[in-house]
Amino acid sequence: MKVLVIGGGAREHALCRSLSLDPDVSALYCAPGNAGIAEVAELRPVDALDGAAVAALATELGADLVVVGPEAPLVAGVGDAVRAVGIPVFGPSAQAAQLEGSKAFAKDVMAAAGVPTARSYVCTNAEEVDEALDAFGAPYVVKDDGLAAGKGVVVTEDRAAARAHALACDRVVIEEYLDGPEVSLFAITDGVTVLPLQPAQDFKRALDGDEGPNTGGMGAYSPLPWADPKLVDEVMALVLQPTVDELRRRGTPFSGLLYAGLAITSRGTRVIEFNARFGDPETQVVLARLRTPLASVLLNAARGTLDAEPPLSWRDDAAVTVVIASHNYPETPRTGDPIEGLAEVAAQDAPDAYVLHAGTRREGDAVVSAGGRVLSVTATGSDLAQAREKAYKAVSRIKLDGSQHRTDIAAKAAEGR
Repeated sequence: MKVLVIGGGAREHALCRSLSLDPDVSALYCAPGNAGIAEVAELRPVDALDGAAVAALATELGADLVVVGPEAPLVAGVGDAVRAVGIPVFGPSAQAAQLEGSKAFAKDVMAAAGVPTARSYVCTNAEEVDEALDAFGAPYVVKDDGLAAGKGVVVTEDRAAARAHALACDRVVIEEYLDGPEVSLFAITDGVTVLPLQPAQDFKRALDGDEGPNTGGMGAYSPLPWADPKLVDEVMALVLQPTVDELRRRGTPFSGLLYAGLAITSRGTRVIEFNARFGDPETQVVLARLRTPLASVLLNAARGTLDAEPPLSWRDDAAVTVVIASHNYPETPRTGDPIEGLAEVAAQDAPDAYVLHAGTRREGDAVVSAGGRVLSVTATGSDLAQAREKAYKAVSRIKLDGSQHRTDIAAKAAEGR
């Protein structure tokens, strides 16, 4: 099987790493990729938002499957363009991807499907914003309706800050605050059958103790020893299957990866948001624990034959990933700094710990930073404590001037809290 992965972040590196280990994959390409992905896949240049260019590349390569990684190409209809030339695509149509592309659309789908979520208002002017903020009170939760690379959400006690964020957006969703820990649960679906993966927890705030600004994610871990063993079955019944069924009923079936961001509140499980693709950094830890070869599962989802797949098989190991971000992330990150220590991790920590590239590029013989979140260091161990130890040992080998990372990823869970 020839597989083409679209994207160039740590999520795509994790996908390419898993696919490269699959005996069914005879050729693996990534476009545009990054310095790390080049070690496991052949890179090809492409504008990931140009559906015609991606379709032409897939045709040229004779791809049997195209996996669209990031949300922006999915919302832009890249998957539709590739399907139009007869090549199976893992990733939803542009219409179905509005589940992530528009939070107002997602709220409408959830209401129709009876999916539990926060009460909310969609606001387009200052008067509506003020009414919504007054209705819910602090803490204020304000979400840009459109795509914002994981940074369009403000949760704050400061009404002025919440109002300013709302007024800076064309359209916002203002909703009630959901208490309790957050969980990410992925599911692979062909629009009818839904195959859940294992849950993970990520860390959105930039600083230890969940302080600082919101980010795209600073680390993650799986499994969740504190979670109810029935959580996956509950979310399947209350959230994932009803959402897939509702989208099919609307004539916009969702095929690909459905990501439910959840809050385990005092009143039960509630959906915070949906994403239409694998999440970053949760993908890194979920795929680290997946035993089932990935390619056939994604191809069956793309073909509409996911019911032929047996339940997924998982390793007993725990996994932890720690994101190394560049100076000044998530504001205006500095780029172009050389990265050292990658060879040391590969030589001394593999296979239990390894580095997945996100914002990197190669300059001659050097690898330099090229984005905000630069690397994800992922490790597995017999339990979360051991996985944490291995991950942070590998992190300590990497040198990137001005870089930052959280030191408390999975700490509470590893201590049984």
